[in-house]
Amino acid sequence: MSYEAIYKQKSADLAKELGIKNPMRLPRLSKIVVSSCVKDVTQDSKVLDKVAEEVGVITGQKPLITKAKKSIANFKLREGMSIGCKVTLRRKMMYEFLNRLVNLSMPRMRDFHGIPSKGFDGRGNYTLGVTEQIIFPEINFDKIDKVRGMNVTFVTTARTDQEAKALLKVLGMPFSA
Repeated sequence: MSYEAIYKQKSADLAKELGIKNPMRLPRLSKIVVSSCVKDVTQDSKVLDKVAEEVGVITGQKPLITKAKKSIANFKLREGMSIGCKVTLRRKMMYEFLNRLVNLSMPRMRDFHGIPSKGFDGRGNYTLGVTEQIIFPEINFDKIDKVRGMNVTFVTTARTDQEAKALLKVLGMPFSA
């Protein structure tokens, strides 16, 4: 069963929990942004190609290369230098990624007891930091040169953090106590 179908089934429970009568006012997941920033890119520019390839394999979309907005001399960073990559997932690809993240990848994390609930930004969006890309089943252990992390941001239409947390719980996110 797809996550869209699960959301439609549980939307009545979500409306009751949040006290919302208008179904158009219910919070929805609008997009998921997967991003990775590489600090080693100042020494070797080929590192970014490997990271972009891994993010592309994990998400199923070609990543967009992000560039530095400012020059920072202490980090040997110049304006316009490529420093990371990101992918924005919407609609079907978003729900497929969410399904793989919750059901396959999160149980493979070391010492996993749920995700922390302190990653909300105050406007209904949640950011989860993944420390190892090897938790995703699409990544081959033998081809990894270095373990790197990434950020996964869930952008919702919720107005408050409580609404967003209730929505993500309905979608299966395992929050810790």
